[in-house]
Amino acid sequence: MSVQEKNIQALVELRAKAHLGGGEKAIAKQHEKGKLTARERIDLLLDKGSFEELDVFKLHRCHNFGMEKKQYLGDGVVTGCGTINGRMVYVFAQDFTVNGGSLSQTMSEKICKVMDLSMKMGVPCIGLNDSGGARIQEGITSLSGFGEIFQRNIEASGVVPQISAICGPCAGGAVYSPAITDFVFMLKGVSNMFLTGPKVVKTVTGEDVTAEELGGASVHSTKSGVAHFTADTEEELANSIRKLLTYLPQNNMEETPRVECKDPINRKDDKLNTILPDDPNKAYDMYEVIQSVVDKDSFFEVHEKFARNIIVGFARFNGQTVGIVANQPKVFAGVLDCNASRKGARFVRFCDCFNIPIVSLVDVPGFLPGTGQEYNAVIDHGAKLLFAYGEATVPKVTVTLRKSYGGSHIVMGCKQLKADMNYAWPSAEMAVMGAGGAVAILYAKAAKEQENPKAFLAEKEQEYNDLFTNPYQAASYGFVDDVIEPRNTRFRICRALAELATKRESRPAKKHGNIPL
Repeated sequence: MSVQEKNIQALVELRAKAHLGGGEKAIAKQHEKGKLTARERIDLLLDKGSFEELDVFKLHRCHNFGMEKKQYLGDGVVTGCGTINGRMVYVFAQDFTVNGGSLSQTMSEKICKVMDLSMKMGVPCIGLNDSGGARIQEGITSLSGFGEIFQRNIEASGVVPQISAICGPCAGGAVYSPAITDFVFMLKGVSNMFLTGPKVVKTVTGEDVTAEELGGASVHSTKSGVAHFTADTEEELANSIRKLLTYLPQNNMEETPRVECKDPINRKDDKLNTILPDDPNKAYDMYEVIQSVVDKDSFFEVHEKFARNIIVGFARFNGQTVGIVANQPKVFAGVLDCNASRKGARFVRFCDCFNIPIVSLVDVPGFLPGTGQEYNAVIDHGAKLLFAYGEATVPKVTVTLRKSYGGSHIVMGCKQLKADMNYAWPSAEMAVMGAGGAVAILYAKAAKEQENPKAFLAEKEQEYNDLFTNPYQAASYGFVDDVIEPRNTRFRICRALAELATKRESRPAKKHGNIPL
């Protein structure tokens, strides 16, 4: 065998060794937990045969606490690039089979390299997290590694889409990187996220709680809102990420990918003409409206299980990606609260970052009252939604279906927050408050003097509706651009988006705004 052949053989053997991560026993343990390895996850996520690995032979440099005896090629993370549906992405996958996936300085350098490359090339960066946190044997250098990653997350924010998948534990400072990214996916019954684990919680507060109760997928998808998506299996998780990317541009300088649309833009749905109940206090399902107006089967919901009184997600009109923001009358009558406001604001800002037009479907009676909301800063949270709409320069189309009262009218994409096209159904009511509440205040004294106060107030309520709450009043001031027949909503939105395709709008020069966080 020649020297060259020996060198090649050594290379092949080393690469095969690197691909084993922490070794066959560690891989078997990973599989026993129902979890895939880092490379198996990458294979699921990327187009077959497209992965190009970087830093496969990199080693950690720690020689304390016997770590020099625990050297594995590539250390505890697999990094590189590949394609999803033919479009390039950079990816890193923490390898739990190597020292529990704990972050070393070397791992940080590998992760930062692909993050830098994703920024340089203008393509999304995806992190597959499965780690025990900072490698305590390395002390401050491990912590500095987290700091380097966080800084890159911050710099990449709004430049390239960043996606985090939590495929196992993610604890302590490690949670901040996913929190900064645009979308977080979690595996049910497998992954968890928390700043302090169950043992620390028990010691400090006396609370007895499991890892799942403290930071499992169900908790973060329904209560905290940290997780945008959950999946039952790793395959489902990978497929969801792949689907999400079909709606997104590669970076903030590109438009979203356009797909062929076989759903006619002038398709009318007569159901919309009768979907609203005669009683304005009765609910209907906003999902039915969304499905009726968007391209068939194109709606992809974000934050489905969190703050369900507002719906956000991606859809297409005539093949073009849009962000949908819609109140849901079936949940708390569609009122805005702290969680709904921040959910909507975060989504609107993402769309604005990446040139995705925003379509708002409005039926909102107001903000949820009560001390619970006020003490939890509903003022600030509502202001986030207002701020997000007001600073967004992408095309904005708002359709008011029924109620749009008071402050909630303002924060849901009104004309004064520079919405480009504002449409209203004939059933729309836009006022400081509903006619019933307004009349009760305005005619409280006069009603007492009537023989039949109830009939008197009903008459005045009708007068108030005729004078103030109907959409033609708003249209007379130009606050509504047109009152439209409900069944024509799809066509009017498609035409508006086509009209706004060349929109250019800027804001005053500044470093950045100070959104009420």
